[in-house]
Amino acid sequence: MIIGILKEIKPQENRVCMTPAGVDMMKAHGHTVHVEKNAGLGSGFEDNQYIKAGATILDTPGEVYGIADMVMHVKEPQPSEFGFIREGQIVFTYLHLAADKDLTQALLKTGSIGIAYETIEDRTGGLPLLAPMSEVAGLLATQQGAKYLERTFGGRGLLLGGVTGTPSANVLVIGGGVVGVHAAQVACGMGAQVTILDMNIDRLRYLSEIMPANCQPLMSSPALIRDLVKTSDLVVGAVLVAGAKAPKLITRDMLSTMKKGSVIVDVAIDQGGCFETSRPTTHDDPVYEVDGVIHYSVANMPGAVPLTSTMALTNATLPYALKIANNGWKAVCKDNGFAKGVNYVGNTLVCKPVADACNMDHTALDTLL
Repeated sequence: MIIGILKEIKPQENRVCMTPAGVDMMKAHGHTVHVEKNAGLGSGFEDNQYIKAGATILDTPGEVYGIADMVMHVKEPQPSEFGFIREGQIVFTYLHLAADKDLTQALLKTGSIGIAYETIEDRTGGLPLLAPMSEVAGLLATQQGAKYLERTFGGRGLLLGGVTGTPSANVLVIGGGVVGVHAAQVACGMGAQVTILDMNIDRLRYLSEIMPANCQPLMSSPALIRDLVKTSDLVVGAVLVAGAKAPKLITRDMLSTMKKGSVIVDVAIDQGGCFETSRPTTHDDPVYEVDGVIHYSVANMPGAVPLTSTMALTNATLPYALKIANNGWKAVCKDNGFAKGVNYVGNTLVCKPVADACNMDHTALDTLL
C-alpha cells in the first residue's frame, strides 16, 4: 500500500503522525511511504531522517493526497484539504466528527473512508489510540491550570500546593478515565486537595485504591458538581463518551457561583466541550474569561509537547496502520473493536454516535462489508 504522511496545518500543531522509525517499519513490511516536506520539523524530525528510513519527500499536500492509498494525519483534515481527498482513499486520523457537522458533511462528499483514531476500541472496550494523547492532555491540564491560577495571568494568585501555614488549592476533576487520572495525579503530587468524579462504581473503587490520600473519588451527580464548583480553584473537564458529543456538565449558572480568578480546563473541547461556556482556543491565544473565571480550552493540547506526543502516538497507531496496509481496511473490520473506528464509508455515515450528535442518518457498517 502507498501511505501518505501529511504535515499538520492547524495553528500551533507541531505533532506529526509518524516518526522515521514508524516509516522504517512500514518499509520493512513492503509498503511505500511518502512524507510531505517538513512534516516532522515541529517534532524534531528532519526530512533527511525520513529519507534514511526509506520515505520519499513530496513538496505539497496535494501531491501526497494524489498518490496515497491511505493518508495519515494527527488532526482532522482542514477545508484547504477537502478538494485533495479522493474517492475510496482511506483517511486515518483523529476525526472528532461528533462535534462538527460541517466537517462530517464535507468529508462525506469526498467519498473517502474515514477511520478515526479516537473511536477504535480494544478487547476490553478501551480506546488504545486515544489513550496516549489522553495521558499527555491530562498531565498538561493540571500544569496549565496551575499556571493560569497565577495572578500574572488573571488568576487568584494561588499556588496549588500552598506552602507551610497556607491552604492548598481545591482541584475538581470531572471524569475518572485516562485524562482525569493523570490530571488528578499531577494535582495530588503538587499538594492540592483533589476530588475526582466518575459515574462508575467499579472505577471509583479502583481510584480509591490507586490514588493518594489527598484525592477523594466520589460518585458524580449534577447536584454534587453544582456544590463542588463553588469551592474549587481549578476544575478539569475530563469526560468522554466515545465518538459522541461531550455532555455539558457545568452550566453558565454554575459558572457564576465560582470564585473570581478560578480556572477551568476543558479537555473535552475536541468533542464539543463539557462546559456550557467553552469554545475552542489555540496555543497562541489559549484563554479567555467569562464571569471572572479563566477558561483554557485548547483543542490540541498535546501539540504543546510534540516530541513526546509524536512518539507516543506512533507507538499506538502504527500497529493499526500496519494492519490496514497489510490486509485492507475491510479485512481488519473483522475485529469489532477496529470496526468501531470506521466513521464513514464513501458518502455513508456508519458511526451511530456521530450520527446522533449531528442529527444525521447512518447505516450499519455490516451492511456495507
